[in-house]
Amino acid sequence: MEITFELGYALDTFYFLICGALVMWMAAGFAMLEAGLVRTKNTTEILTKNVALYSIACIMYMVCGYAIMYGGDTFLSGIVGDGATGEADPATYAPSADFFFQVVFVATAMSIVSGAVAERMKLWAFLLFAVVMTGFIYPMEGAWTWGNGVAGSMGECGVFGLYSLGGIEEGACADITAFNWSDFAGSGIVHMSGAAAALAGVLVLGARKGKYGADGSVKAIPGANLPLATLGTFILWMGWFGFNGGSVLATASVESANSVAVVFMNTNMAAAGGLVAALILARLLFGKADLTMALNGALAGLVAITAEPSTPTALQATLFGALGGLLVVGSIVALDKLKIDDPVGAISVHGVVGLLGLLLVPVTNDGADFIGQIVGALTIFTWVFVTSFIVWMAIKAVIGVRVSEEEEFEGVDLSECGLEAYPEFTSGRS
Repeated sequence: MEITFELGYALDTFYFLICGALVMWMAAGFAMLEAGLVRTKNTTEILTKNVALYSIACIMYMVCGYAIMYGGDTFLSGIVGDGATGEADPATYAPSADFFFQVVFVATAMSIVSGAVAERMKLWAFLLFAVVMTGFIYPMEGAWTWGNGVAGSMGECGVFGLYSLGGIEEGACADITAFNWSDFAGSGIVHMSGAAAALAGVLVLGARKGKYGADGSVKAIPGANLPLATLGTFILWMGWFGFNGGSVLATASVESANSVAVVFMNTNMAAAGGLVAALILARLLFGKADLTMALNGALAGLVAITAEPSTPTALQATLFGALGGLLVVGSIVALDKLKIDDPVGAISVHGVVGLLGLLLVPVTNDGADFIGQIVGALTIFTWVFVTSFIVWMAIKAVIGVRVSEEEEFEGVDLSECGLEAYPEFTSGRS
């Protein structure tokens, strides 16, 4: 019996760590996707933002984020290892594996912001926001959804910890409002929250120079490296198996292994459905097969299935992904008409389709209902958008958020980083 327990513990911990590594690899996917969809003169900064935000997320979640999200004795109880706090069950898998798996989700949420504010934001303003987003804003909404509704050392029930979307354990802090809410791997908790922070930043920042004409026209600003963007999409597609599959939280039993297999299958089918649907709609709308729309369609399919990949059939998952692919094309066009400038389509992919994913959960999961999903979505969006807007405005008042018009014209690589990604093919000034 002891040998069986130890083997299951080892398998579940190993599986958890491998899935976390796959999600970490999504950071490379975001970096490649965004580097491919910006202009050459802004590539170095976008890469710097992505590698720096990942590191900041890891540090901030260790220092305070994990404690806020899952409870602990002090703010520094985010430094885990004893299995005393959080979702991790020492009888199932190593608590430090839970921390690692959770921290890469935090970085994913912050990566969504990076592409939306690309090509005109100051590097250090972005990194300062990353500190607040990963250390406080995301962990708080995570505490209300995946966590305990308890904010660690901020009081017996936490300053904000009275509110928990999914209910909390008996004897813990009062659960004043409980709903039939479900978000399996984070369509709302991770993706929509990142998009809400991105939307707030874009509204504060404004559009890129020359993107919109005085007559309301929209000027396309094509990305510099579509092969790189395509590679980034494939990396994200692969990493998503860890994102959704790891959220099963185990694999050492027949039941959990079967669940993992279903999640992998549905994740893949949703991405395929999203890409094909977006490609066809783009052809109908624009008369051409738009690769960027196809790539965003695949990502939209992935986001759409993330809220519930374990209960649909393969056909349902494909159709859900297709709905995401159709919606993302329409959303990108609509946001351009509203003059909301998002160079990579992150707000549409992760925000609009993230909401779709939440609303699709009750279709196949009778443990959730539409009212609960709507309340959950409103809670996440309102909290993240409002707090992010306040932080962006504070940063703007203190150090500014936007580079000068001249620096934007020359490219933020030189003004913010002092080097160019492709010196032989741009100005040659280096």
